[in-house]
Amino acid sequence: MKHFTHTSISLLLLLITMATLLGCGADKNLKKGEKYLAIGEYYDAATQFKQAYTKTSTKEKAKRGDIALKIAYCNERINSTQKAQAAYANAIRYGRATAADRLSYARQLLRNGSYKQAGEQFAIVLDSINAGDYPTPTKKGNTNTLDANTAKTLAQNGLIAAQKAPEWKKQGSRYKVKRMDVFNSRRDDYSPVLAGDQYETLYFTSTRNDAQGNELSGITGAKPADIFMSEKDDKGNWSKPEAVTGGLNTDYDEGACALSPDQHTMYLTQCTSDPSYPRYAQIVTSARANAAWGKPSELKITGDTLSSYAHPAVSPDGMWLYFVSDMPGGMGGMDIWRARITPAGLGGVENLGAPINTPGNEMFPTFRPNGDLYFSSDGHPGMGGLDIFIASVGKDGKYHLEHPGYPLNSQGDDFGMTFEGVHNRGFFSSSRNDGRGWDHIYSFENPEIIQSVKGWVYEQDGYELPSALVYLVGSDGTNEKLSVKGDGSFEKVLKPGTDYIFLATCKGFLNHKEELSIGHPDDSNEHVLQFPLASITAPVLIDNIFYDFDKATLRPESQASLDELVKLLNENPNVTIELSSHCDYKGSAEYNKLLSQRRAESVVEYLSNKGISRDRLSPVGYGKEKPKTIRKKLTEKYNWLKENDVLTEEFIKKLDKDKQDICNQLNRRTEFIVLRTTYGMFDKDGNLKKSNNETTKKSSSSNENGKKNEDFDFYVE
Repeated sequence: MKHFTHTSISLLLLLITMATLLGCGADKNLKKGEKYLAIGEYYDAATQFKQAYTKTSTKEKAKRGDIALKIAYCNERINSTQKAQAAYANAIRYGRATAADRLSYARQLLRNGSYKQAGEQFAIVLDSINAGDYPTPTKKGNTNTLDANTAKTLAQNGLIAAQKAPEWKKQGSRYKVKRMDVFNSRRDDYSPVLAGDQYETLYFTSTRNDAQGNELSGITGAKPADIFMSEKDDKGNWSKPEAVTGGLNTDYDEGACALSPDQHTMYLTQCTSDPSYPRYAQIVTSARANAAWGKPSELKITGDTLSSYAHPAVSPDGMWLYFVSDMPGGMGGMDIWRARITPAGLGGVENLGAPINTPGNEMFPTFRPNGDLYFSSDGHPGMGGLDIFIASVGKDGKYHLEHPGYPLNSQGDDFGMTFEGVHNRGFFSSSRNDGRGWDHIYSFENPEIIQSVKGWVYEQDGYELPSALVYLVGSDGTNEKLSVKGDGSFEKVLKPGTDYIFLATCKGFLNHKEELSIGHPDDSNEHVLQFPLASITAPVLIDNIFYDFDKATLRPESQASLDELVKLLNENPNVTIELSSHCDYKGSAEYNKLLSQRRAESVVEYLSNKGISRDRLSPVGYGKEKPKTIRKKLTEKYNWLKENDVLTEEFIKKLDKDKQDICNQLNRRTEFIVLRTTYGMFDKDGNLKKSNNETTKKSSSSNENGKKNEDFDFYVE
């Protein structure tokens, strides 16, 4: 029998005591970790589990392996890929990893770009499933939550990704990607959204230190996310990002925002906190008033309060809200859903189904103005993490998917696209090349050949008309109604080999039509169209009308303006107008009146010779009886004039000589005002005439050979 000295016995007791204390400490950390995990605070949970792992003896392999799985799961949820990967490797080393855990490990390897190792692990998972050794799913909150069929689909797609990703990276694509440090911080910066009539504002989500609130999030270990914005100046330089003011941001998490087509409503994700209850993301809305975003209010999508609703996106026509949710009825993980937007609220909710959704996670939907849906997925074969996919609707009415390849996609998370109008350029977010898993904002551009139109609708001698509508018809069957932005502009991608007609309309103004024929060019081209609308209630200047000196004879250079008036009258066949000619105060009143009358009649004669019925035209010579009244737009050119100034003889003679000459020139003008808008609409008995189609307006266009195309119908509501 071996004898122990007093010192050795004391040392042994000390070691036993320390082991006991460490074991107790580990259990205490485990308990805290489970509490944090239950309410979704993955960062805090991972911290506690890591401490428990450190305090657990290496001889307790099973316990260390089980704790490692918890560490892996928590880090996986917060995109800390390298830590999750290392923890899964420890669990496998200690013999505690199931096939389901290996599947998660393989997906982490894929996110890290370790394609060969990932392929080996996916193969092991598939062998286990085929042998019937895949575990039965356990309750939510643990890692093993997938059934065998779901796991098999994910493993098969993962194996395809591991095999193809190196080749995709080698092949590359036409995309050009650049990290935008002007927007980025040392924390998460993601989900950019371009806004403004000229895309001069960028909203995005950030957990940087400037975010609101004083506490760090137990979910991510960073500040709760806020919405930030940056603005571009006239030279194309972006400003330092600042948090959006006006009540939009709170001490909670706000992020992944989207705008309605009129940019008056913001949809965004919000996660509130509760110390004893799981957090479920919800979608809230904020209204913009006086250039400021108001306090968010909850948007009720369904009555389900135990599911998350996040990542809103509005379809280009403003009719559908797309979002992400894990509610029952999906295909697994997070799915993309949509709900119809109505004046009374959201309509029925529907899952987009296959081929978009998979047993994995489909997230961050967004739209390109042409209607293509962009989203991110870790369920489809990709390069690792979330990959961006493009879903376009084919002639069969079904979605068809495209993987845009590298470098738009990488082994990290790639998501949150935003487009600069119709062009295939803009910004997105990615966690590539960041060992801590933080997301950052990148620019992208794909120099594809695009034919597009940009139009401007405005008062003929005034400002833009944001309330206007533009009806578009094409020889390919296109028939659409386009909304106009705040600056009176609109944009649309056009199809090569197609003839188009555009009809601009606005209440209180005459219609204006433009035609455009698109060939098959080799380069991108943006066609610019102008739509100056003539007022129904105010006099409209006919610019660039010239007469021989002291005569009523029209000069040849007047033809272009008069031909535009002919076009306008043909586009508005139910309108009659008064054509008026005006002179300055020089000369006798009687002589000026006679001269102006003859000049007005000369214009009528020209219009009549061009096919406009004389009974639609009333020539009047006012001489100097009606001096010009200044409208606001003209004060921008002549800042010494004020709106509603009347250029009377008395007013003009108080001015300097140069200014007198300008005012006299402004008074010498030819104008028209609309008298009636019902010409030819009634029969001799005063009854409204019946047309073949009372809801359409017919127009026709000519191609380059002068041949008439078939009539296009404008369906005007």
